[in-house]
Amino acid sequence: MQEEESFADTIKTLVYAILIAVLIRTFLFEPFKIPSGSMYPSLYVGDFLFVSKYTYGYSKHSFPFSIPLFEGRIWSDEPKRGDVVVFKFPRDNHTDYIKRIIGLPGENIEYKDNYLYIDGKKYQETIYDNMKTEDFTLEEIAGVDKIPDDMYLVLGDNRGNSQDSRDSKIGLIKKSDIIGRTFIRIWPLNGIKLVK
Repeated sequence: MQEEESFADTIKTLVYAILIAVLIRTFLFEPFKIPSGSMYPSLYVGDFLFVSKYTYGYSKHSFPFSIPLFEGRIWSDEPKRGDVVVFKFPRDNHTDYIKRIIGLPGENIEYKDNYLYIDGKKYQETIYDNMKTEDFTLEEIAGVDKIPDDMYLVLGDNRGNSQDSRDSKIGLIKKSDIIGRTFIRIWPLNGIKLVK
């Protein structure tokens, strides 16, 4: 009898632990591993990090298996230029990508001579002064002159080796496809830091 109660307690504890883990992963933080060098030198292949799920509110991608409980986002806050975000690849809604937000809704974005221009005005990107970015206009990569509402232009920090908004397979990303903002790198241990 005592063995049965002990087994039941163990099962109950296991169920509670799983429920708590699912709630944390769904509403607070989700772990991710960097699969490519597209964010070098900010992040490296094999880095582990946590993504804040609540920063921009919640979408169907906040839930395990991207269960479509509702459309768009709820309790949302606006992503900012420079935020490093994880989002679902628009074509399959399964593959996770990590990139930096460069262009915001309503803006015209252009790169010329390795400088970012927003609505025709030069914008200083000091941390990327040594990162070569090929010239492009928003119209060339997305066929529009302004980024539509609830959409963003994203680039990898490793501009010469990144599949991002310049690639027609990705293009501009929807706000509802963003999983969350990269919060902290937890591995390797000697590189623990907040991601900026």
